[in-house]
Amino acid sequence: MDNLLFLVHRIPYPPNKGDKIRSFHFLKHLSNHFNIYLGAFIDDPDDVVYQAQVEQLCSEVNLLEINPRVRTVMSAKGLVTGEPLSVPYYDIAEMHQWVQHVISEHDIKKAFVFSSVMAQFVTPDKNIEMVADFVDVDSDKWRQYAEKKPWPVSWVYKRESERLFKYEKWVTKQAKDVLFVSDKEAAMFKELAPEVSENVGFVNNGVDIEFFKPSSDFDIPYEQHENIILFTGAMDYWANVDAVVWFVEHVLPKIHRINEGVVFYIVGSNPTDAVKKLQNNKVIVTGRVKDMPPYLQYAQVIVAPLRIARGIQNKVLEAMAMEKPIVATSAAMEGIGADIDGVSVADDPYLFCELVLNKLNKNVSVPENRVFVEKNFSWMESGNKLVNLLQ
Repeated sequence: MDNLLFLVHRIPYPPNKGDKIRSFHFLKHLSNHFNIYLGAFIDDPDDVVYQAQVEQLCSEVNLLEINPRVRTVMSAKGLVTGEPLSVPYYDIAEMHQWVQHVISEHDIKKAFVFSSVMAQFVTPDKNIEMVADFVDVDSDKWRQYAEKKPWPVSWVYKRESERLFKYEKWVTKQAKDVLFVSDKEAAMFKELAPEVSENVGFVNNGVDIEFFKPSSDFDIPYEQHENIILFTGAMDYWANVDAVVWFVEHVLPKIHRINEGVVFYIVGSNPTDAVKKLQNNKVIVTGRVKDMPPYLQYAQVIVAPLRIARGIQNKVLEAMAMEKPIVATSAAMEGIGADIDGVSVADDPYLFCELVLNKLNKNVSVPENRVFVEKNFSWMESGNKLVNLLQ
């Protein structure tokens, strides 16, 4: 098998949040076709224990622990150099040295770069054929953030959007192929940057349909057995924080006027202070949980009230695989498609409330949601597409 350099900004294990789900499944699939030399960062101390799981899939692994607070300070260098702040955030000499060493030592000719900022470790070497997975148009995500924040944070985010877009175009010129998580995301980037659109494509996310499978054998994780509304996601991710705050402030009170027995569960790791402040007897913040399927299984309605979103929302696909009724915003469904019978879409809080109550009253499973996922979001198909691009 050929040797492959695989660079990712966050250790691709455990597959418990959006980017790590995608990077893990790609690593798992590529390990059957290449000898993998993996370079990644660990930004969560809880993830240090997972090095062995990653090593099982690789010929060599270089995992560097970073402190997000320290790296945020270091990223300010970009204000002087003119770079997007995201680039110096990951600009660590030890990773540069390791990359150059393994390229030379193992005669590596191909690289898979997960996240545009990891391209900085490869692009100086013109002998490397690079496929870069941008996943989302991150520069546009920063633009959306800027619109939601007050000055001076809005200025910093607007600058990041502009500088990162310029950097994304530069990386695209260097790469053999640049990938996004959906055809819509790829089309958006092509429209924004037509001058570099020739080698831009997409590889869909998938769902582990054996893991996210309806079952009455799960233990019930809730204190009550009905009127459960559920949101899942990494709760230190600002778009998720914004989503649950909006839902609790603008939708949940309207639901409680009709059905005061409803309890809203926010299930996901590292809840911020803003999320913790939402906790009361009608809003439960769990923090990290061992397994998500039991929470999905016994919730009556899944909500995805994201107002800022790019690409494909794994939380929606996983809920669909569990045959759950879902109410989501148009932003949350952008990469999946809104014309799905088992998913209701609303951006207005009054309509969102009405749709949630309707689904609570029906309290039925939605098998067609799982059929849709099985048909359109297969990790095997996505992995094979990626292998073909790298061969």
